[in-house]
Amino acid sequence: MNSQEQTHPSANELASQLRNAVAKLQEMGRTDLVLHALGVPLLEELRIEAARGRLSQLVITPDYRFVLSDYGGREVELQPVHKAVYLLFLAHPEGIEFKRLGDYREELTRYYMATARLLDKAKIEESVDHLVNPLDNAINEKCSRIKQVFSKLMDEYSASYYIISGHTTKHVAGSSRVWFERLKVITLPRELVVWQGRQL
Repeated sequence: MNSQEQTHPSANELASQLRNAVAKLQEMGRTDLVLHALGVPLLEELRIEAARGRLSQLVITPDYRFVLSDYGGREVELQPVHKAVYLLFLAHPEGIEFKRLGDYREELTRYYMATARLLDKAKIEESVDHLVNPLDNAINEKCSRIKQVFSKLMDEYSASYYIISGHTTKHVAGSSRVWFERLKVITLPRELVVWQGRQL
């Protein structure tokens, strides 16, 4: 048989070979080599793929109720200020550094005014001032509350996709300058977010 007649293994055959190789390495107690072979980025991708089946769509209704449609329509009960913070981070899947929240002041104010229609504008602006102030702990308190609410509705693993969590990115400029970007993100795959009647 010449090289043109050789057939490549099918995806199922490759998966079977991989499964056998992983099983042998596990028997040898070398899961470290499995980790090294797969690499962390692929493991994170696999983690997301495995979780997809257990994650619910997050529906944001026109009146800004947050509903987990695949969890029996359970509502995520948050105060308007928490909803505003959540909507800001949901709109920025690339993440935001807390210390740069001032750059998003106008957008955060819009979300807060939408979720708290009966609240006085001056009160909203005062609250936003606290949230974007890097010396104030208000943003951490709001994120902690959001985490508590989601953690009561689902297991910790699933909740980790819905909460606002930390993600540190290392940047290198030349050979001597290294800095870290400490982003806060919501890792929920955005195709699971259904924003009904979005206007903002």
